[in-house]
Amino acid sequence: MTTITPIDQSPKEQEVQHDLHADHRLFGLVAFLIADGMTFAGFFAAYLTFKAVNPLLPDAIYELELPLPTLNTILLLVSSATFHRAGQALNKSDSKSCQKWLLITASLGLAFLASQMVEYFTLPFGLTDNLYASTFYALTGFHGLHVTLGAFMILIVWWQSRQPGGRITSQNKFPLEAAELYWHFVDGIWVILFIILYLV
Repeated sequence: MTTITPIDQSPKEQEVQHDLHADHRLFGLVAFLIADGMTFAGFFAAYLTFKAVNPLLPDAIYELELPLPTLNTILLLVSSATFHRAGQALNKSDSKSCQKWLLITASLGLAFLASQMVEYFTLPFGLTDNLYASTFYALTGFHGLHVTLGAFMILIVWWQSRQPGGRITSQNKFPLEAAELYWHFVDGIWVILFIILYLV
């Protein structure tokens, strides 16, 4: 009895065999995001606990300005909408529009990071001033790292969605969908962070 190895198969046969296997990539991504969300939940719990158990002295209460964080919130919410537009364009096989919306999304993410750096330089406290300050920088810095990684992911997807020569198409759109899900997760975390740090 002759056994056909993948090397002996034609590309069409290999594609059919690949389609027979379940695709667990989305499950893996969701599992990662759940674990990452638990890390953020730990930071949120620590911050709220420190704030409740160890209140700052009256002369150490820092008033956080709202304009920059509000601008950052708007930037990320708009970027979620532009990313969704990119996905819609890809579904229509409109690679130029897809790339345009991806580039706008990445630019909004980079603008968020620039705005956050401006806020860091204008805050009335430093990283090591007290427990509150350290937790604030840890929370916002950890989220900023996620935004940075997300912006790089978007730029990679932008490059890979070019036509001709790009690997991301309406038939192979999982990379864009994965990056979009990650980006929506990062935006959602920021909304929670904004409420806890600036409004509570």
